Amino acid sequence: MSVLILALVAGAVTGLALGALGGGGSVLTVPALIYLLGFTPSAATTASLVIVTVTSATALSAHAREGTVHWRAGALFAAAGLIPAALGGAVSGQLPAAVLTGAFSLIAGLAAVRMLRPAAGEPGVAPARTDRITGTGAGLGAVTGVLGVGGGFLAVPALVNVVGLRMRAAVGTSLLVITANSLAALLARAGTAQSLDWAVVAPFAGAAVLGAWDGKRLAARVSGGTLQRIFAWALLAVAALMLLDVVL
Repeated sequence: MSVLILALVAGAVTGLALGALGGGGSVLTVPALIYLLGFTPSAATTASLVIVTVTSATALSAHAREGTVHWRAGALFAAAGLIPAALGGAVSGQLPAAVLTGAFSLIAGLAAVRMLRPAAGEPGVAPARTDRITGTGAGLGAVTGVLGVGGGFLAVPALVNVVGLRMRAAVGTSLLVITANSLAALLARAGTAQSLDWAVVAPFAGAAVLGAWDGKRLAARVSGGTLQRIFAWALLAVAALMLLDVVL
């Protein structure tokens, strides 16, 4: 299968996940770029930020029209992560490939396990304190910068468990967080972005944008609990495969 076809297929799957789940785009993009398209871990994380920034911004506009974006909570969460995301992006280029891949797999696995655990209470009832929101947002921004992920696979459970949003609102709001954090991290990597293989990155991003629209329609037809389980099991599978690759 040609590189172009692989890029289009991987991009479509990434967009579908991002549009339907409000996350999972980066956690699918990075392994696809490394294992299917031959990118180094450093180049893959930078390319992932380009792809996820464009795709999440597109998906955000669709969710905003549906009223599933909580702008105030999302803006506060995202703003807290901007500086950590930029700093993490600057640091990431100095880390060995094995460290990046191993850290990525562990973070994804932990997020998946958290999503599969039963909720302690009904989400969306008690609002979280501002300090908890900003603290969690800053941590998410740092992870975004270092690992080159939009952070949706962490933002969605954080918005559910820390901010107190219901799953569908967390999906829409996470796209605001993903867009802001990814853009901040990408600006910190502006130099490395120039050396990317744009003949692969551009069609990947285009297919992801189109896939995000289909993902948004899927989200309207599937229950929030089902989306959460799909999201968690996909994360766990990817995390296990990447960790095995590092160990072996």
